[in-house]
Amino acid sequence: MGFPGVWMTESESLIYRVVPKCACSTIGQIMFHSDHGRFFDGDIHDSTDGLHKWAQDHSHDPIERAVRARSGVTFTCVRNPYARLLSSFFDKIAGIQRNGRRYRGNLVPQLVQRYGIDVGSPDNGFEFDQIASFRRFLLFARDTVRFRKPMEPDIHWSAMSGHISTFIVNGGRYDQIFFTEAFNEGMAKVLAAADTKVAIDLDQVPRFNESEGHGPKRAHKVSDYFDDLSRHLIWEIYKDDFRLFRYDFDDPDNKMPLGEVDLDEVHAKLGR
Repeated sequence: MGFPGVWMTESESLIYRVVPKCACSTIGQIMFHSDHGRFFDGDIHDSTDGLHKWAQDHSHDPIERAVRARSGVTFTCVRNPYARLLSSFFDKIAGIQRNGRRYRGNLVPQLVQRYGIDVGSPDNGFEFDQIASFRRFLLFARDTVRFRKPMEPDIHWSAMSGHISTFIVNGGRYDQIFFTEAFNEGMAKVLAAADTKVAIDLDQVPRFNESEGHGPKRAHKVSDYFDDLSRHLIWEIYKDDFRLFRYDFDDPDNKMPLGEVDLDEVHAKLGR
């Protein structure tokens, strides 16, 4: 199976397991800069050279060799499950993508028909009942994750633990897992442990949020979107994420983790 979702610098100094909606655009650009002294011109997800990606056939051998030899610093980044799912909804369901279309073609029309979701349109300023539509989207997300109906779960709202586990199951081991909510601190520790070709000042790095401006802004605080049923559903989907990465399930408005990640626990539980 190899190492799906893994990006690596050409110098093999940094090996990163991508977790969608967890600062992956910014991390990819930092990795690119650490080899080339400049940022990639465009969305780093579109790069086809200058950065190894498992999705590119020519990258398979160097990534597999480096992971097995543990030649670079291996890491990933996680995010509060409440905020991550809201971000997925506003970007992928309510938003318009970079190509000017809705995400995955007919997905949104299907959700309108099957789940009664209303996401407005650019023509009306994306005016719609955000709370009601998000809660209906959450039912759909639960159905895809738990029952794989009406489709397989999408990478943007499938559990972080599922993404992270593939690397471990296939023989990799993480050196560091840090939090999106403490990004500079966590990324600095990764860079300090790596032998990068080019130094970078994290305080001067822009945030490469490729979904910014493509859809409506969140109009309410996080807890407003989660009634008792919604919290039951999000626990059903993401209980491993809350437990392993120490996020606060009881207070949706507390975006910060309650403790540090225990790497030994992550490898033991996700490597089964």
